[in-house]
Amino acid sequence: MRILFWGTPAYAVASLDALQQAGHELVGVVSQPDRRRGRGKSLMASAVKQRALELGLPVFTPERIRRDLACQQELAALGADVSVVVAFGQILPPSVLAQPPLGCWNGHGSLLPRWRGAAPIQWALLEGDAETGVGIMAMEEGLDTGPVLLERRLPIPLLQNAGQLGERLAQLTAELLLEALPRIEAAGPGAEAERLARLGVRPQAGDTSHARQLTKEDTLVDWDASALAIHRRVMGLHPQASCPWGGERLKLLATEPLVSRLADQLTPVGASLAARWGGEATPAAAPGTVLELVEGEGLVLASGGCPVLLRQAQLPGRRASEGQALIQQLGLVPGQGIGANTP
Repeated sequence: MRILFWGTPAYAVASLDALQQAGHELVGVVSQPDRRRGRGKSLMASAVKQRALELGLPVFTPERIRRDLACQQELAALGADVSVVVAFGQILPPSVLAQPPLGCWNGHGSLLPRWRGAAPIQWALLEGDAETGVGIMAMEEGLDTGPVLLERRLPIPLLQNAGQLGERLAQLTAELLLEALPRIEAAGPGAEAERLARLGVRPQAGDTSHARQLTKEDTLVDWDASALAIHRRVMGLHPQASCPWGGERLKLLATEPLVSRLADQLTPVGASLAARWGGEATPAAAPGTVLELVEGEGLVLASGGCPVLLRQAQLPGRRASEGQALIQQLGLVPGQGIGANTP
């Protein structure tokens, strides 16, 4: 098939590679324009653009595809059979959606309509969803509102962060696209309603949530929250969750909520600590206070509920550290606090 691929972040690279390796003809790749990133704020291409250039594919980077009529005409001239969209970052206008005769299809990293929008992986973790998945959706003008052709579910382990979950979902997206495309090709072109009926797509049904783009304020950890809420923020916003530290920010990279009812999902050390600290009981200490230094493992900290084991963090200007190295770098002792709401 002649495919026009739309994608921007690293998440979409697995799908781009899978389509290329499967022998499809990638007639072009559309990605977001280069953005200024990093400490030096230098212009950097998206992960998808970088990979497309390595593969020798033509790349298009419209600032706003809805308004860029010249780019729309260039894309139409490519003669793609189908458009495949994975985390592109812009809503495609009807004029673009109508171009390929076999339609525009989106590989979306959540169960629809549970999480529509820009950050479905992060919000699934932040809200403590037990499972997530991938949907291959026929695109329409609304935000992730189209009918679903294929869907696969994945459980979300308690100790898995957004990066790790994203890697699993990225691979699943690639696999499902390869499964979906032969069906889409076999259904053939024609009026959209008839084509989708031949494919047997299902309309989305159920509660809908908007996975809005996250802000810098979202990354701040509040030690007054429960252990589970703190842990979900650390995992869901990995590697950006942080708390104040000496006028800067300490990045919090790995935690365990020491909740006895979750013992079977914790590490052996975490389960032992949950039992030692009373499980559901609240220690008589201000949230953010160091309760215990666990040799080789990390620091037990008080929260607004059960304690939290901080396993990995990153001090400003240093590399991430964990276990005993983290204990030594932070230099805290029981009774001292971490974060703005502690002494």
